[in-house]
Amino acid sequence: MRRDIPKLLEDIRDSCEFILSSASSLTLAEFSKNRIIRQAVERNFEIIGEALNRIKRSDPSAIETFGDISRIIAFRNILAHGYDVIDNEVIWLVVKNNVPRLLETVKYLLKRA
Repeated sequence: MRRDIPKLLEDIRDSCEFILSSASSLTLAEFSKNRIIRQAVERNFEIIGEALNRIKRSDPSAIETFGDISRIIAFRNILAHGYDVIDNEVIWLVVKNNVPRLLETVKYLLKRA
C-alpha cells in the first residue's frame, strides 16, 4: 500500500464519522429543513469521493474491498457539479444505508495499513 493511502483512508473515516454524527439521528424532514447539516454532509461526501478517486488512480488494488467505488465517485461528482439536481431523500438514504458499511470497510483497511 502506498504511503499516501492511509492518510486518504483517514480522511474517508473522518468524513463518515462526521456524516453519521451529524445526520444519522435525523428524520428525512429534519435533514431536509437543516441547510447547514445538508451542506456539511454533502461536503463530506465530496471528500469521500475525491479520496477514493485519488486512491483508485494511485493504487486500485488498495480499494478492491470497497466493491463498486465508481458509484461513490459518481455520487461525489453529482454533489460537486449538479447542485441543482440534488435529491435530499437520496442523500439521507445513503447516510442511513451506505455510510455505516463504508465506515466499517475503511476501519478494516486502516487496521491492515
